[in-house]
This record gives sequence, structure tokens and C-alpha cells, in this order.
Amino acid sequence: MMIKRGSTYDEVYRNFQWEIPEDYNIADDVCDRWANDPARTALIYEDEHKAIQRFSFGDIQQQANRFANVLQGLGLQRGDRVTLLLAQDPEAAIGHVACWKAGLVSNPTSVLFGPEAIGYRLNDLKARVVVTDSANFPKIAELRASCPSVEHVFVVDGEPAGARNFWQALEAASPAFTNVRTRADEPAWVSYTSGTTGMPKGSVQPHRMLLGHMPSVEFMYDFFPQPNDVLWSPADWAWMAGLTNLLFSGWFHGATVVATVAMKGFAPEQAYRILGEHGVTCAFLTPTALKLMRPIPNPRARFALKLRVIASGGEAVGAEIFEWAQRELGIRINEVYGQTECNLILANNGSVMPIKPGSMGRPTPGTVTAVIDEQGNICPPGVEGQIACRRPHPVMLLEYLNRPDATREKFLGDWLLTGDMGHMDEDGYFWFHGRGDDVITSSGYRIGPGEIEDALLKHPACRMVAAIGVPDPVRTEIIKAFIILNDGFEPSEALVAELKESVHTRLAKHEMPRLIEFVRELPMTTTGKIMRRVLRQAETDKLKNL
Repeated sequence: MMIKRGSTYDEVYRNFQWEIPEDYNIADDVCDRWANDPARTALIYEDEHKAIQRFSFGDIQQQANRFANVLQGLGLQRGDRVTLLLAQDPEAAIGHVACWKAGLVSNPTSVLFGPEAIGYRLNDLKARVVVTDSANFPKIAELRASCPSVEHVFVVDGEPAGARNFWQALEAASPAFTNVRTRADEPAWVSYTSGTTGMPKGSVQPHRMLLGHMPSVEFMYDFFPQPNDVLWSPADWAWMAGLTNLLFSGWFHGATVVATVAMKGFAPEQAYRILGEHGVTCAFLTPTALKLMRPIPNPRARFALKLRVIASGGEAVGAEIFEWAQRELGIRINEVYGQTECNLILANNGSVMPIKPGSMGRPTPGTVTAVIDEQGNICPPGVEGQIACRRPHPVMLLEYLNRPDATREKFLGDWLLTGDMGHMDEDGYFWFHGRGDDVITSSGYRIGPGEIEDALLKHPACRMVAAIGVPDPVRTEIIKAFIILNDGFEPSEALVAELKESVHTRLAKHEMPRLIEFVRELPMTTTGKIMRRVLRQAETDKLKNL
């Protein structure tokens, strides 16, 4: 454990200090140092038929070594990029570890995305290799002509024309590999994050970022690891919540991680079954997931749960859900806060601090978090400002890929700006007020309006579009699009359905607007920018008057 256990928050926070080596490779810690223990299970994988596969750390090491050899054999050089278009698949975990071993940069990409969103990422990244499955290969096949950097495609469950079978390629490779000696601040992977305008930005994450996560993960899971800890989350491994809050943080301490194929929508009964059958002790579940699990009666009796802690983030956990978890599950929910560029900078740990339901908690060990004003001054308790984290911090991004201006704008002096507004109370707890920009928060996803608007504008019916988040009791916000139609098009239910499908085919399901309203005009600034805040306020006022 990187942090020292203590009896109070102040003791734990005060007794921690960073020790980041100059050279560091994630693969050494999450795989190789556990590989000599054949009894240590790294992964329990449950497929769509509920069939179970178990992988030891030795299994992961051997297959990652093989794939690292395959990638080097293709001529990939240190710093080249590999896209992993997979869900919670063993091949995704193996792929990341293999890339890091070889000094390559991995790129987790969600299978929820449509071809347009994937193609943008491949071209921005200049990815040379893609690993995917048969269900998602057609998206890559469609993109090959428009993504010239992609030289090789591997499919994990088949060998369609234009691709190689992943496992057959590994069988022919050597299981021996010597890890590249990478620097701690060398790029390890690139995660794309949605912004207010334009297309998503590639957040370049260094190897040291995993070390930056660990004190927070240990803290938020009530001093993880503890004996026989097993971790699971339905969160897609394409996002930080699944990749670093759970999978590789679990493997850092040699703990078992449960992987399940993506549910078609979150299924609360199935979530309880997975938790119980696999003996999960530490879970990461969004407030939306918890709200959907709440109506299921007698969960402890029905599912033989072994949970000792749930961490939750992405949205606010209210007092009602917190009290339900204590009453029905017999555990605390530790709410946390972070973002792709600077993850897990606030957290709760109910074993050393009183939890205030709805609060994001206090700064994690090693983190200096504050609420600041527009000049970068720290706001006094109770005063609203922007939540910020002081650099240097090993969990911070290196840069936005190909976006030097955006990288500069992310900082104000030594403060990394989250874009989220909030306040700190007299006891040092942080409270979220809302986004300082137009990013939409829905079911734990952060969604940029620009990508949705761009997708809708590709339809011939749309002349102008504005997308916002509308308050929703389950998902925090749902997406609503306001559309001015081109001449020759009339509002209709059929057109609404057509526009939704147009977004769905280009982007991800969670980025599709649930509501569409046709309007004659949109509120604009004198310089011609859409005033989304005016639309948001109007929708909020409507709800208040219901």
C-alpha cells in the first residue's frame, strides 16, 4: 500500500509523500511482479453465455509478451500508437500491457462509438494498429480508406478479409520479452475526452499516471488492498473509471478483477448476480447504476453479497442513495471526483472521516485541490469558484495531443482547471455546483455538445443546432437538441426518429439526443455564438413550473 493507514483523515493525508522514480513502466507493476505466483488470479472473465475463463498473472504476462513481440515484428517503434476497440475483453487488458512493455502508446476506444467518432480518433492519433472483435470490425473496414495510418488490424474472434486473427498471431510469437525501460513521464496511453466545442481532445497519459492514481484508489476503497479483495465495475475499460479506477489499479496490488461483456443497457439483477457469484468486495458504480439497483428487494439475502465498499463518481450521490446502501447493502458509498486529465483528486473514506452525502469528499493523499477564482486566488470556504488541482502531480496529463493551445488553456499558473464549479465548506469538504462550460453529464459520461451538433448538421434537414443537458432524476442530465430546419423540411415524429438514428450511426448510443425540439431561432451572442446557458436555464425553469 502506498498510503499509510491511520485513524483520521488528517493523519493519512499528512503521512503521505510522493516517490516517483525517473524510470517507470506500468507493465512491471501490473503484470510482471505477480507473474511467478500461479495461484494468483488476475482476471475472471464471464462471456455473453456466462461461461467463465480465469487468467493468472502468468497467463497475462505470457500473452502480453507474445503480442509485444508481434507488434515489434511488424516494425512498430517506441512511441507508435495502437488502438484497442474492445469492451471488457481479456484481449483489451493484454493489449495495453503489451503496448507498455514494448514502449508503445495504447488507445482505449469504446465499442459504443460509430465509425465517424472512431475515424476521427484514428486519424488524430495516427494509429498504426487496431485490435477489435468481429462485431466492430465492419466499422474499421469502412474506415480503412479514410484512415491511411492504419496498417494492421487484428480481430480477437475471427479472421475476416483485411484482418489477422489475434490469437493465431500470438501462438506463433515467443512468450519471452524484455520490457522497454520507459521514463515515468513517457506517454503510455491516450484517452479522448469531450470538450465544450469542436471534436474530442486526446489526453496524453504518462506511465507515472498509474502511480498518481494509487493513493486515491487505496483511499477510496477503504484502504485497498485487503485480504481476498475482488474488484468489478460495469464501467467500460475505454474510460478512466474502468481502466484506472479499477482494472490496472487492482492489478497494481495483484488483486483479482472481474470482467463481464457489456450489458445491453445496465441490468440491475445481473449486476447483483455478478457481485454475488464472483465474491466482489470492491465495486465502482455510478449513481445512475445505484439508482437502478435500488428497487431490487432483499439484495443481501438473494445474492450472497460480500461487498465491503462501493466507490461512486461521475455524478452526485445523494443522501437517499447513501442511506439506502447503508440500510440494504450494509456498506458505505465513498463518492469520488476527477476527470480524464487529472483523475481522482477528491474522495471519501468512511473509515477515517464522516461522510457528508452529496459531497465529493476531501483532497486525496498527495493532492492539493482548491476552489479558485478567475485570477487563480484560492476562494474562502463557502464561496463558489472553479475546482482546480495544483501541479506537479503524477496523475496529470502530459498534454492534449496536437493541441498546444488547449494544453495551455487547461492551466492557470500552476493550477490545472477542471472546468467544474463548486465550493469548499468549513470542514474542507468539496461540493459540486455544475460545469463552468457546456459539457453534458449523463449516466456518468461527460459529453461535449460540439460532437453531437456536428453529427446532426451532417443531416440535410439541419441548418443550425444547439445541444444541451436537461436535468433528469435518474441520469443527472439527458441530451436535448434544438434544431432550426432548412427550407423544405417540416417538423415531424418521423424526422425526429431519423435525426436520432443519424447521430446513433455516427457517434455512441449515450451521445444520441433523447429530446429534439424544432425552433425558429436560437439565442446568440453579438459575435454569433450560441448561448447554450440560456437554453439550459429555460429548460430548468420549465421543470420548476411543472
